[in-house]
Amino acid sequence: MNTSLRIRLLYSLVIAFILFFIGVIGYYWLEDFSWSEAIYMTIITLSTVGFGEVRPLTPEGRIFTAIIIVMGVITITVLFGTLTEYIIAGELTGSIKKRHLMKTIQNLKNHYIVCGFGRVGEQVAAELVNLGVPCVVVDQQKVAIEKCELRQLNYIEGDATENETLLQAGIEQARGLVAALSSDADNVFAVLSARSLNSELTIVGRSTGEESKEKLRMAGADRVVSPYQMAGYRIVNQLTRPHVTDFLDTAMRSKGLDLWLDEIRVSPHSPLVSQSMGDAEIRSKTGANILSILRGDDNDHLDWSPELRLQPDDMLIVVGKPEELKTLADLAEDDRFK
Repeated sequence: MNTSLRIRLLYSLVIAFILFFIGVIGYYWLEDFSWSEAIYMTIITLSTVGFGEVRPLTPEGRIFTAIIIVMGVITITVLFGTLTEYIIAGELTGSIKKRHLMKTIQNLKNHYIVCGFGRVGEQVAAELVNLGVPCVVVDQQKVAIEKCELRQLNYIEGDATENETLLQAGIEQARGLVAALSSDADNVFAVLSARSLNSELTIVGRSTGEESKEKLRMAGADRVVSPYQMAGYRIVNQLTRPHVTDFLDTAMRSKGLDLWLDEIRVSPHSPLVSQSMGDAEIRSKTGANILSILRGDDNDHLDWSPELRLQPDDMLIVVGKPEELKTLADLAEDDRFK
């Protein structure tokens, strides 16, 4: 809201209060009215409703009343004009912001949708922002929306289990979705809706119980994560392998590190397809090191050798400098790095 408009509104309210106070004191002193009579007379005079006087006025009282009427008309006109402008400007600003936000979301491609902005969803969105990855938060709680506005996140206020809401979030152009709603049932519905709208979407669902894990997978989730299980796993790693854990965290999260750990998908159109690992000479051409190769729907880890031939949709787990990974991604034609 415009600061000058707020100041004008504040000044108008102060002037109206001062004029009311002067009116009450004036009638009490000039006309010898009681306090209740003075207050009533001031109100009907300032509001110009046309009611009769409490008592017949003296000549001085009439002059005083005329002044109060003129000043009251001016003050009330300015006050209501400023208040109307304040309200309209607020609604207009909100409308403009909403249209701009919707246009921004409509123009997004290969972004991620975070359904639910609770403790888990908030962390997911923060990590995506840290990595410079575009995302859209979907939540219907006012508190969550206020947090999104405060952090300047793209958001859709609505029910993440409904198709219309997900379409507004750009699910048809999205790369992935996280179902992190407050209940497992809502997450199952959100995953079902998301999968029906985009069959190529990578979906990760949050689960609080073992029973819901299978339901989320059946609904279409590619991965299911239990925050409690992950927390236990992380704590144990920090106890037993703290330095390895810290290095991996840094390698996957820090933009300033020279060494990155990432995954690169081999496109069916890549020149690497059908080449053997020996002939591809990936290390000498790109500088990146391949740690593992995942293949098939079950993501089987392959103990690769120079004779192993690459296939479409192989997932390369690689480590290297950012520019080396970019070179390998271009060679594999993984558009995620474009």
